[in-house]
Amino acid sequence: MENTLKLSIDGMHCGACVSRVTTALKGVEGVEVGTVDVGSASLVFDPAKTSIEKITAAVDRIGFSARVAD
Repeated sequence: MENTLKLSIDGMHCGACVSRVTTALKGVEGVEVGTVDVGSASLVFDPAKTSIEKITAAVDRIGFSARVAD
């Protein structure tokens, strides 16, 4: 079963930021990236392969701050 997730991402300012975040999210096993825009991302993930914590950590590792959007 797959879950959808919308993230708010602080620190993004440009297209290069979007590209870096997209690459980081694609590197997480079990994640299918939907859209990434300045300040947000939408994706689908398999909770049997990854967790929300691992997904946000991948974004945090590259210098941004990710959290689940309201």
